[in-house]
Amino acid sequence: MTDTRKVYLAVDLGASSGRVVAGLFDGRRLELEEGHRFENGPVAVAGRMQWDLLAQWTNVQTGLQAAAARYGSRVASVGVDTWGVDFGLLGRGDELLGNPYHYRDGRTAGIFEKAFSLVPREEIFAQTGLQFMELNTLYQLLAMTLQQSPLLDAAESLLMMPDLFHWLLTGEKANEFTDVSTTQMYNPLTKTWSLPLLQRMGIPTRFLGQIVPPGTRLGPLRSAVADATGLRGAEVVLPGTHDTASAVMAVPAASVAGAAPDWCYISSGTWSLMGVESPQPVVNDKCRELNFTNEGGVGDTIRLLKNIAGLWLLQECRRIWKQEGQELSWDALVQQAAAAKPLVSLVAPDDQRFVAPKDMPAAIRAFCQETGQVPPDTAGAMVRCVLESLALRYRMVLAWLRELTGAPVRTIHIVGGGTQNRLLCQMAADACNCRVVAGPVEATAIGNIMMQAVSAGDLRSIAEAREVIRQSFAVEEYLPQNPAAWDDAYARFQKLAGT
Repeated sequence: MTDTRKVYLAVDLGASSGRVVAGLFDGRRLELEEGHRFENGPVAVAGRMQWDLLAQWTNVQTGLQAAAARYGSRVASVGVDTWGVDFGLLGRGDELLGNPYHYRDGRTAGIFEKAFSLVPREEIFAQTGLQFMELNTLYQLLAMTLQQSPLLDAAESLLMMPDLFHWLLTGEKANEFTDVSTTQMYNPLTKTWSLPLLQRMGIPTRFLGQIVPPGTRLGPLRSAVADATGLRGAEVVLPGTHDTASAVMAVPAASVAGAAPDWCYISSGTWSLMGVESPQPVVNDKCRELNFTNEGGVGDTIRLLKNIAGLWLLQECRRIWKQEGQELSWDALVQQAAAAKPLVSLVAPDDQRFVAPKDMPAAIRAFCQETGQVPPDTAGAMVRCVLESLALRYRMVLAWLRELTGAPVRTIHIVGGGTQNRLLCQMAADACNCRVVAGPVEATAIGNIMMQAVSAGDLRSIAEAREVIRQSFAVEEYLPQNPAAWDDAYARFQKLAGT
């Protein structure tokens, strides 16, 4: 029987891997097929940390070629999502000015002191509503300005990473709203670039382009790209190009008309992004003090959220253990953690020392020693320490979300790769004393694809897209089993986290 389902392609680029995923849609149910997956990560270049854009672009084209060979003319459109904050610069004649910098590059270390001497912290937040992280685009550009980078003199266009790939695909330049909102250069109240802020910092603004919403149709592929990939009839459509915006679109929550949402989300992976979907930004002193952020969502919403370090700590532990000759699978590590004694040692996952240490296990042990705790002495104990600390951080952020919004958050939806860690999901339910619904795993690709379907008119709304997601993908429910045991641990954790 001939498969007549319409195909949408999601190019989903994460900080550690990328893939091209096909969404096969019959109007009622969605099925995913992964066509090409590849490694991604920073490259050390003469003391700098950059992205290998040419390798990324080569892999994207390889994935599109595979999709064209498999699905042919059924491919309707393509959309790209990536991590936030990083960008590329184009000069005269649309010449690419070097490889984009990685957000963990050291050029922004200590940048806050200089930034706040130019514009006070309170004013920056009042104009942007964004959390303060040295990796934000604002501080990357300020560092380039202070270093008198010749790239800024030559730049005529700034494109965020997903916009850069959409330009490579189509030749069209646009700045998509959800990714622009991660820069700390966007004013969510005026819905424009925050030009006065940039001008006071001495950062050029001439290369900032038009901001467009998710769902915007950029047009067909460049003829050379269409010929190289075989996708001659496909269009390029902007999803929520920030990967968290696409992941949140895939949250399988049902909303009641006129009622405040009673759920929050955690997009769980290298980072844990925890927040609520809000109809308007929350820009006040309390939000600034808690260092929450107002980022753009699909459907003209705001993602009021907080960045949490996430599974980065475990990824780095595993990398070090591998260097030391311990090849441990994720399943084995979780099994060892489950067998380890509970709630012995805790860390503050967002402590600055865990941002980019050379040896993550050593950094965790040092934190425990300095805070009078027993350092984890096995891989299982180390993993349990990290997972329990993340669960307690979720509890802390959940309390703040309730305070900021007044919403009765009763359910936590966890989406993304972290949903596969069942131990962490159960810990989250126990620590937060809250129902947890985990899934779908492939939330970012699903949200990307569903936005394309909405743009095409195959779905009438984001609410309808979420109904399709609920019907198409299984989720797993976790209920609190032993929440009382976490209360004492939470009191300890609050001291460790400095609150």
